[in-house]
Amino acid sequence: MWGVALSVVIALVVVKISLWLYRWANPNCSGKLPPGSMGFPVIGETIEFFKPYSFDEIPPFVKKRMSKHGGSLFRTSILGSKTIVSTDPEVNFEILKQDNRGFIMSYPEALVRIFGKDNLFFKQGKDFHRYMRQIALQLLGPECLKQRFIQKIDLATREHLKSVSFQGVLDVKDTSGRLILEQMIQMIISNIKPETKSKLIESFRDFSFDLVRSPFDPSFWNALYNGLMARRNVMKMIKRMFKERREEGTSDELKYGDFMETMIYEVEKEGDTVNEERCVELILSLLIASYETTSTMTALTVKFVAENPKVLMELKREHETILQNRGDKESGVTWKEYRSMMNFTHMVINESLRLGSLSPAMFRKVVRYTIPAGWIVLVVPSLLHYDPQIYEQPCEFNPWRWEGKELLSGSKTFMAFGGGARLCAGAEFARLQMAIFLHHLVTTYDFSLIDKSYIIRAPLLRFSKPIRITISENPLSSSHQYANLF
Repeated sequence: MWGVALSVVIALVVVKISLWLYRWANPNCSGKLPPGSMGFPVIGETIEFFKPYSFDEIPPFVKKRMSKHGGSLFRTSILGSKTIVSTDPEVNFEILKQDNRGFIMSYPEALVRIFGKDNLFFKQGKDFHRYMRQIALQLLGPECLKQRFIQKIDLATREHLKSVSFQGVLDVKDTSGRLILEQMIQMIISNIKPETKSKLIESFRDFSFDLVRSPFDPSFWNALYNGLMARRNVMKMIKRMFKERREEGTSDELKYGDFMETMIYEVEKEGDTVNEERCVELILSLLIASYETTSTMTALTVKFVAENPKVLMELKREHETILQNRGDKESGVTWKEYRSMMNFTHMVINESLRLGSLSPAMFRKVVRYTIPAGWIVLVVPSLLHYDPQIYEQPCEFNPWRWEGKELLSGSKTFMAFGGGARLCAGAEFARLQMAIFLHHLVTTYDFSLIDKSYIIRAPLLRFSKPIRITISENPLSSSHQYANLF
């Protein structure tokens, strides 16, 4: 009798597990689903999604499934979330165009649990994100950069390169990253003390920005722990400065004219759209985004330029012409020069952005349409950047492919800075920073790569070795000859 009962229990368990596995593999929904596989229960296809691959390779995870399922849409499960992957340019453009309507920015629940549901990146709501974007553009938008910051960025870049070039060797990502942090911190907190700024920069450099990898990678949890600890330290420092500034502002009515003052003004206004916590989160987010992405792209661009003598020669020609046509030889890069006289420079930057594809995928959650509500949609615009039907010989670094094309905005087939309502607010700052860095590098210095650095994606870029160059001042450069007159 007990044997029969045990057999029944085991049979029921087997049926229950089998039913669960079936439902996992064949999710029940009222909408329409593309073909695909949900992978193993719970973990889905997460491990394969995060598997490293070559820099100039189409993501094998996507390529394999597109070939298997015969289309640009397929379903899967990543980080425990039911996901639909789209590589179709028209579909992607429509999804991004419908931001905050048919689709909202969202991330897999596993990431939300790790970083906290109150993290600014996970906040939802059309009005909230529009409001926060408008605030960010007061710091990083074209008008603010033109009127207030381009001269400061130019001077800081020139002096920073001069201060590190005497060593003869330069780590491009490290150098440009420190430069960007120093500038951004000064733009945000203009009255920060030098020792506090140095401490903040060092705390930032303790961050591990290589967290977008498989949680099954042995180094993931250690990097996550160190990153969260560094983030907490930076948050404490920014919070303290924010509180001190608020107390100063209310008692002495000090006017600094910086971004922190703008944020304090928003907090003091009536309403609960922003509070002190969200302001600090926004400041931290802006520092992280500008530091990591722009320094990585600057290093990648310098690598490409150093490996292509023809490109370097054309860059030198363009920037020497700018120097020769400059009325005031003591002035730095002007907005007119940046926008109207650096055509080839923008072609180089666009080509680097295309190949780099620093945003290989973007998560959205469906709130309506035929796709089931609640599913995550993973937009993969980077695949378009390597499509031979769009870009001839797509793995080749060829800035001339951008000749005659729009250089300062995205399109359905070029989404380096995202698209739709979520177009990166710091896009202009990144372009400006890269252009000014290249301007001073090619007009003042001779440089060449030291080591061959291989690049992989996992899925974000990783350098096998730092992008290091030998660097020395060029005695024949126009800027050097002019400086010797005084």
